[in-house]
Amino acid sequence: MTRPNDITGGSDMDVHRLLDQAFAGIEMTLERQDLKEEMRANLMARVAELEAGGLAGGAAARRAVEELGDVHAIVDGTEPAATTSAAPWQHQRVRPRPDFVLRTVLLSALGVAGLAVLALAATAGGVPLGGQVAAVLGVAVAAGAVTADALCQETTSNHPMPGRRAAGYGVGALLAVAGLGGGWLYLRDGGMGWVIGGAVSVLVAVGLLSYLGATQTNRHKEWVVRMQESHAAVGNRFAEDPAAAARFGVYTAVTWLLAIVGFVVLTLTAGWVWSWLAIVGGVVIMMIMLARMLFVPRPE
Repeated sequence: MTRPNDITGGSDMDVHRLLDQAFAGIEMTLERQDLKEEMRANLMARVAELEAGGLAGGAAARRAVEELGDVHAIVDGTEPAATTSAAPWQHQRVRPRPDFVLRTVLLSALGVAGLAVLALAATAGGVPLGGQVAAVLGVAVAAGAVTADALCQETTSNHPMPGRRAAGYGVGALLAVAGLGGGWLYLRDGGMGWVIGGAVSVLVAVGLLSYLGATQTNRHKEWVVRMQESHAAVGNRFAEDPAAAARFGVYTAVTWLLAIVGFVVLTLTAGWVWSWLAIVGGVVIMMIMLARMLFVPRPE
């Protein structure tokens, strides 16, 4: 005749075996080990209830494990909440596309090669003017293409920019670098055409980039906007306390008045080199004062 203790011991072994099989393939951590032990205790309690209802030990263990469900899903469902609270951006992370990385590397190599040619022309010489012009164009094209391509990509915090607007930013970057290259070629060749062309390129680039920046809409994703709103809710003490803002203004004026006087005195006595210590001291005092007055601990 089988004793009750033997039946109970057999069902416990079945619970251990079935639970180990359910956790097969899952990498164990301290949190998952605690979860497994909690499941084991619940399964044993459920098996005892089923055995009290007349179900055999092995069948009761299998029934309890079946009622538990998919262990992998349970383990996965218990972890995201803690991870999200620790770092919300990790679940929103967008990895760069391989083709974008490849294009960026190739274009960067083109830009570095152009800069190497220009550096060689500046140090050793012997590079013909046509080679220097080609190097400048290579650097400008690489800068513009990388800028436009990068803005078209989705990132962790931003949606991709429309193609035409991204191309506009790329053209602006190309013209700006080409304008700087025109100044470089003027220094190497001496032709006024390089200065005029470079100045026109820079002016067009400034106008284009200014227009694009002024008409730029928000590209931030919703989770970034929510985070910015939560940070904005902290408030600005100077906006909430005009008296504190007024005191800070007076203290700043006095600090810089003393710094200017100290600058003049040190210039006349110790010399020009040491006189800048007064300006550095004024900046340090103002930063400390700003930190003390703007970020005041608030009573709970």
